Amino acid sequence: MKPSTVAAAIETSAAKLDQAGVIFGHGTDSAWDEATALVLAVTGLPDRKSSLTASVSATQQARISQLLSQRIEQRIPLPYLLGRAHFAGLEFEIEAGVVIPRSPIAELIDAGFQPWLTRTPDRIIDLCCGSGCIGIAAALEFPDSTLTLVDIDPKALTLAGRNVARFDLQERTELVCSDLFSALAPAQFDLILCNPPYVDAADMRSLPAEYLHEPALGLAGGEDGLDLVHALLKSLPQRLADTGLLVCEVGASAPALMRAYPEQPFIWPDLEQGGEGIFLLAPGLA
Repeated sequence: MKPSTVAAAIETSAAKLDQAGVIFGHGTDSAWDEATALVLAVTGLPDRKSSLTASVSATQQARISQLLSQRIEQRIPLPYLLGRAHFAGLEFEIEAGVVIPRSPIAELIDAGFQPWLTRTPDRIIDLCCGSGCIGIAAALEFPDSTLTLVDIDPKALTLAGRNVARFDLQERTELVCSDLFSALAPAQFDLILCNPPYVDAADMRSLPAEYLHEPALGLAGGEDGLDLVHALLKSLPQRLADTGLLVCEVGASAPALMRAYPEQPFIWPDLEQGGEGIFLLAPGLA
């Protein structure tokens, strides 16, 4: 018998995902969470207990089955199938060819970067911005700030522009196609955010199929995973304000970073919501 309620649809979908051995990590971390996201997206229902008893129509069930088949047979990450992803409590448009939002930097944004950010930022920049999710979430946290979104990929910048419009931030946002700061005029920023490609060469060779759907340009960080981070740190004295803060994600390349810069006063915040490899640099706290 086909599922007739949201609860039954979630249970059936989770069982199929679990049996197929798909890999999670693009906004969900279990078969149950992913099945819940899929079913609620198709039915348009909110994520609360009362939704579980709602009916699932035959048309909705057919759509759920179609998405499950694509997810399992082609290993396409769910956000690409749905065309959207959630980050820092916000929903962003997403599309194939741009890295899917999932950075643990979201936790720091929700906390206003406290206690490390010593003053409210006037100028925020999001380097390697992809969909723009990190910079946009930060700009919404600090409503008097200006935002610069930077990416080397025009496709990513186009998507970021649509997300800027989605949150009505056009008047205080600039989008720049650039390799880090190279195409920007001289200026300093109060808050520099960066989630660069940081997967090292060894890990790139063993990525699960789900991650191969994402652009290598947004993942591969060179032999040690730190090609762009080396360049970022070199430019930091000219780009970070004296009272500013750099927030950068390097994930599993964190040990390589510490070996490369043993004298740098990196701050590694504890992440209560999970994740790893976020470092901060704050000249005013050094």
